[in-house]
Amino acid sequence: MRFAFGFFTIALIISFATPVLAYTEITVSNGGTITGKVTLSGKEPPALAYSLITNPDTDFCGRISTGTGWRLVDEFQVSPEGGLQNTVVFLEGISQGKPFTEKGPVKVTVEDCLFAPWVSVVKDQQPLHIVNMDPIIHDVQIYETAPFGSKVMLHRPLRLNPFHPKNRIKDHQHKPGEAMLDTVQFSQGRRILYLECGFHTYMQSWGVRVDNPYYAITDKEGNFTLPDIPEGAYSLVAWHAGMGGFLNMKVVVLANETMKTKIEFQDPIDRRMAHNTMSPNYRYGTEVLEKEGAVYDIQTTHETQDIQSNQHGGSPDPHSNH
Repeated sequence: MRFAFGFFTIALIISFATPVLAYTEITVSNGGTITGKVTLSGKEPPALAYSLITNPDTDFCGRISTGTGWRLVDEFQVSPEGGLQNTVVFLEGISQGKPFTEKGPVKVTVEDCLFAPWVSVVKDQQPLHIVNMDPIIHDVQIYETAPFGSKVMLHRPLRLNPFHPKNRIKDHQHKPGEAMLDTVQFSQGRRILYLECGFHTYMQSWGVRVDNPYYAITDKEGNFTLPDIPEGAYSLVAWHAGMGGFLNMKVVVLANETMKTKIEFQDPIDRRMAHNTMSPNYRYGTEVLEKEGAVYDIQTTHETQDIQSNQHGGSPDPHSNH
């Protein structure tokens, strides 16, 4: 087997609206493969910091926190060699290939005030299934986003299991509530889905629309593989939630050959706002809280939430420690 090598690094292409190409399922024989690595160059931005005190359910959600009143959301999971995890890589401009069948609904789980997985790959009109494992209520807000404007896809409370033990929140018992069922519906060619909790601002998740089965989410080393590709010329696209745009490169796939490539995101921007920048002079100190009669006993187990991906139908661990 021969290998074709490529390297790709350019500025981000800010483009979200893309035409949907009709896709036909065929038997692929002598297909080619694209394998590669996504990396991040430049200084990695610090994690986003959110105040636990200005969000509700401090005692419960503070289990994942700094222990000083902050919850960190680290968008960039980078290996020592620069490999960028949770990048969605997919092909565009492919009209036929291997079967593209749904593997069931898009599944999102809430546990310890954390949406999991961090990033999903979704089809338009795919069923959506969200379950709350926490003994508190969450507020699901889903937006479809694009540079020309965002649009609310749905907004709905996420119920808890009514049989959670009362007044035992710190036990961190997790029992599934009634699933929220809906459908992913994109409009105007948008392809990015953003999910957040209206009560807890640090609860976030992303989805990327795909129109064919040639996609992957990079692993902890930034690696990906797209097999069984019919011979032809296509666009290879990469997207990461922390970068705000797409990288796009032209590729030629040959029968029975493997193309090896490297995709590099450059110079990520520190997008922290003043209100969620962690400060040593935190105005909600112990004295202030005691004066207001709002003392919180936060039992911290780990500092940052480990952003997990759901690759190829795998089940993420929603509360894996850093």
